[in-house]
Amino acid sequence: MSGRSVFVYSDELLKYKFSSHHPFNQVRLKLTLDLLKKTNAITDADIIPPRPATEEELFLIHDPNYVNAVRLAGLGKLSEETAEGYGLGTEDTPIFPNMHEASSLLVGGTLTAVDQVMTGKADHALHLGGGLHHGFRGKASGFCIYNDSSVAIKYLIEKYNVRVLYVDTDAHHGDGVQWSFYDDPNVCTLSIHETGRYLFPGTGNVNERGQGKGYGYSFNIPVDAFTEDESWLYAYQNALKEVADFFKPDVIFTQNGADSHYYDPLTHLSATMRIYREIPRLAHEIAHQYCNGKWIAVGGGGYDIWRVVPRAWSLIWMEMTENSNCYGSLPDDWVSYWQKKSSVALPIEWDDPATLYPAIPRKDEITEKNRLTLEKALYPILQKKSNERIDT
Repeated sequence: MSGRSVFVYSDELLKYKFSSHHPFNQVRLKLTLDLLKKTNAITDADIIPPRPATEEELFLIHDPNYVNAVRLAGLGKLSEETAEGYGLGTEDTPIFPNMHEASSLLVGGTLTAVDQVMTGKADHALHLGGGLHHGFRGKASGFCIYNDSSVAIKYLIEKYNVRVLYVDTDAHHGDGVQWSFYDDPNVCTLSIHETGRYLFPGTGNVNERGQGKGYGYSFNIPVDAFTEDESWLYAYQNALKEVADFFKPDVIFTQNGADSHYYDPLTHLSATMRIYREIPRLAHEIAHQYCNGKWIAVGGGGYDIWRVVPRAWSLIWMEMTENSNCYGSLPDDWVSYWQKKSSVALPIEWDDPATLYPAIPRKDEITEKNRLTLEKALYPILQKKSNERIDT
């Protein structure tokens, strides 16, 4: 399986910052990279800097008027009323200085990852600064100004003429990416997320299957609140294997939000580090089975930046590089350094304890509900397989 992997990063990515108290905090990038360095899992030779996306690249997805509005907002030259119409200056996406430049760099980082993989310089590329999957053509949404994943997928199609499987395991539905390609049969989107009954953005129902030529290429598995590891992994493993076999992609693009964890303050799921081991492991397997190893991975949500995100995101890189040194104790020097800055007690092990949270009283009911949801989501694929068996 082994092949070169690259890690896209520079401290410039930290300039995507709404405020000191906003839940979207890119300090998690530094925490993750430092954990990898102190585990001796990454070297400077593995790291490449992002480049800014050009206007033409942003226009692959975003309306030019919106891009101009973002630029003006970052210069303090956009009226409050106009900004509101573009989803800017809200509680979720406050205006900050030079926001166009900071946002363009996030998009460009994902494009850097794409080019590394598609030109054969790397088999796998990880850009944790990306994964802003809520941005729309002409509107910011859910902490996301530009949608780097949508731009990158459109870029993949137009520059490299490939079929893309987009897999989104953020606790929030990957709505911006889904709607960008809802009528495109060259992009298959699979999102596993907490049900929109309780969580932003409220979309991602099983019956959102695509439209026109894209009908049948959108898959959503909205799991119930308080879903635990076993049920979540059952949905993920079965869905990804079936969807990949159905679509047979040329490249796999994964969005790796780390907010399904029990500790995450913005969601209501009860996953542990177990799922963050399995998410990249199976993605890696699928990449080699169908895509000659081509795997592009980005970050996403994750709002417990101290206890969850560094471990979860480090495990993606560990999987990409087939490094098994991610069990047992975390490096003492990482824990001691960041504990001085953290407002919570840091974990000292890669994995969570079995006693992380009290027993969930509705476990059986939640598990059965999720199983039925998975069946509904995969029904078109399973029905087609069944018909093919009957025909033969």
